[in-house]
Formats: sequence, C-alpha cells, structure tokens
Amino acid sequence: MRPFSLRNALVLASSLLLAACSTLPPAGIEPVTGFNLQRYSGQWFEIARLDHRFETGMSDVSATYTLQADGSVTVINRGYDAAASKWKQAEGRALFNGDPETASLKVSFFGPFYGGYHVIALDPSYRWAMVAGNDRSYLWILARDKNLPADVKTRLLTQARESGFETGKLIWVEHTRDDR
Repeated sequence: MRPFSLRNALVLASSLLLAACSTLPPAGIEPVTGFNLQRYSGQWFEIARLDHRFETGMSDVSATYTLQADGSVTVINRGYDAAASKWKQAEGRALFNGDPETASLKVSFFGPFYGGYHVIALDPSYRWAMVAGNDRSYLWILARDKNLPADVKTRLLTQARESGFETGKLIWVEHTRDDR
C-alpha cells in the first residue's frame, strides 16, 4: 500500500473544491432547451424560494436580467429587508454554461465565485419560470406578475417535489410595497 502523499492530498482537495463550486444542475435535473434569453430578459418577481441567508427576511423580491453585448447577463436582485427597514440590491453577472439555447447559466455576485442558475420549467409565453441552483437546496419560482395562478403553482410544486426539492420549506414571498 502506497503512503498518502502531499500530491495526492492536493489532487483530492482540488477535486472536492471543484465539485463544491460546480455550476452544473443537480443530478437528474434538466434545464429547459429552446431557451431565448432575449425573451427571458426583463423583470421577474420572486413568488417562492428555498430560503438562504442572503434572502432571509426579504419581501418584495425581484430580479432583472439584461443581456449585454458580450453575451453575458447583468442580474440585479432587489428586495425589501424589513429588519433594516430598507431596500437592498445586489448586482451580478451571469454566463451560459454552454449552448445559449439551454437555460443553464452560472451567476456571480461575489467576484470569481459562481453558482448554478438553471431554468427547469418555463411558460411558453415566458410568464413564469422555476429555477434551480447547483444543488437541491436552491429553488425559486418566478413570474412576470406579483401573483401566480393556483393551477400553475400546483403544477410547479408537483414538478419540484418529484425532482427531489423540499417544497414544504418554500418561503412564499409577499409583494406589498411599491418598487421604490
């Protein structure tokens, strides 16, 4: 048996780090194909989310996507932080993981660190979408309007549950304030 060398330890650590930083969809999750970024661009309202520290306590959350000349996407996330009694905003940049007709992107709000952004359900008219991250702890339901019909919610919840997301932990986002 060969001893565990420093080289082997570095290779293992690098492999684990790369896996943790993956921007690909979770196993068994397929991003939408036939995706049109031009149609997806614009403002979306967050209807529901699996909560994370960067959104905890936020209401009136929206995301605006703007296509740039270089093919990247500017992402502006905005929401109201009730604890701080103020609006908060974060600007990021998204890039496609591959073919721009496959809704699989990576997005960064913090320099060189990217997370997955995968549209896994999309209305043919681009009125609602469901987005997964690079693992099953990230899920968002978005819509062009601040409300979503009950039948669409039911359909998306069923798909999310069948895909292994913990839909019972979804936060249903309130939209009661004006955007500014």
